[in-house]
Amino acid sequence: MSVNTSASPFKPEHRLARFDDLPAIVDIYNSTVASRQVTADTEPIPVESRLAWFDDHDPARRPLWVMEQDGAILGWLSFSNFYGRPAYSGTAELSIYLHEDARGKGLGRYFLTEAIAHAPKIQVHTLLGFIFGHNAPSLKLFEAFGFDVWANMPRVANLDGIERDLIIVGKRVA
Repeated sequence: MSVNTSASPFKPEHRLARFDDLPAIVDIYNSTVASRQVTADTEPIPVESRLAWFDDHDPARRPLWVMEQDGAILGWLSFSNFYGRPAYSGTAELSIYLHEDARGKGLGRYFLTEAIAHAPKIQVHTLLGFIFGHNAPSLKLFEAFGFDVWANMPRVANLDGIERDLIIVGKRVA
């Protein structure tokens, strides 16, 4: 896949994910596993392991969005429940994953802009990001949007024998 956002009149837009998008969503997720920079999974996951996760993304409360160009999924953003208890219903964790060819082209900024604007419409007042401390591009992206470090969990992940920090960033949006 080749993403051409400069030579064509490509205007980023997203839509709700459909079930038939799930293989592409999982492929994009799996493409990040080897880098040890984005996910705590250490092996690619099967599509079947994401069925319940997909079903948990109710468009009215916790949407899952995809961005598509010429029939190919470029990336996705999910709003996920935080901690799973009713008192936290106004808080959502954001996850953004982009196809390798779509990274560094402003699509993460687009998704984050749209998510911040959409959050109050789904009764979310607080957004969180869970980011490895060595994932400088993601930390920089969230910082540019006014997210602050709310927690630093030192050495809680072990990736190939290397202990890694987990940074939780947060922002009140309503």
